[in-house]
Amino acid sequence: MIVVFGSINLDLVVPVARLPAPGETVSGGAYRMHPGGKGANQAVAAARAGARVAMIGAVGKDAFAAPALGGLQAAGVDCSGVAEVSAPTGLALIGVAADGENSIIVAPGANAVAKARDLPAGGILVTQNEIAAEAVAEAHTAAQRRLRVIHNAAPAREITADALAQIEILVMNESEAYATARQFDLSRATAEGAAKAIAAAHDVTTVVTLGAQGATAFEGGLVHRVSAPSIIPVDTTGAGDCFTGVLAAGLDAGLPLPDALRRAAVAGALACTAEGAQSAMPDAAAIDKLMR
Repeated sequence: MIVVFGSINLDLVVPVARLPAPGETVSGGAYRMHPGGKGANQAVAAARAGARVAMIGAVGKDAFAAPALGGLQAAGVDCSGVAEVSAPTGLALIGVAADGENSIIVAPGANAVAKARDLPAGGILVTQNEIAAEAVAEAHTAAQRRLRVIHNAAPAREITADALAQIEILVMNESEAYATARQFDLSRATAEGAAKAIAAAHDVTTVVTLGAQGATAFEGGLVHRVSAPSIIPVDTTGAGDCFTGVLAAGLDAGLPLPDALRRAAVAGALACTAEGAQSAMPDAAAIDKLMR
């Protein structure tokens, strides 16, 4: 069982020829609405990969709530832990360039007041940084000795040594690895070096995603490196979330970390080959096919 405590958003996506520079306005194509939010994206990715998943979070009492929850419900995620609050449903404004790169602005809304409650006694808890740090810390404390904790350090923000001590696996992209190592004054010549230093200094398993180069995990004294399949990217919006969700699904299914890492890298690449975030998450059959 996987419990995801995190953000639920509605994404407004605009395709553009290129992302704007600071202070610049660019014209785009017709906008589209997609269910999103890092937490919801990871829940959908894990569910499509074959895991049993429950979502804990919050939405508003507005017109955006139903479409924001639509992807979770379609993927079979248990949404009974999603609260309806007075704050508006979270919203993300996303520009997607012709080369697949994106720029994202998030208005957290209801996510800022989300609270973790009724955590089960076993399984995996997945969290991220699109909800309040205090709420994440409370969830990690409640999960101690009851749930394995996977934390995705996205978007990057300050984290304490005490907070790291409550996490079993810390998932970061390259910039997040540099930022986390920097705040502890650790070696950061490369993203892998930063992740290795964090793992050694804080007795936590770290995973750093490296885009087209795959991912690397530092587990105790072990190093696990996996490559990513070569793809032509269409939209990279949900790739990191897909990686984290499928990693959790693999571990929940009993796979050792290297095998779960390989599935996550393949799934993350597949998520870049279609538009949107949740709509691009691959199912278990598609992951299996590409792995073969």
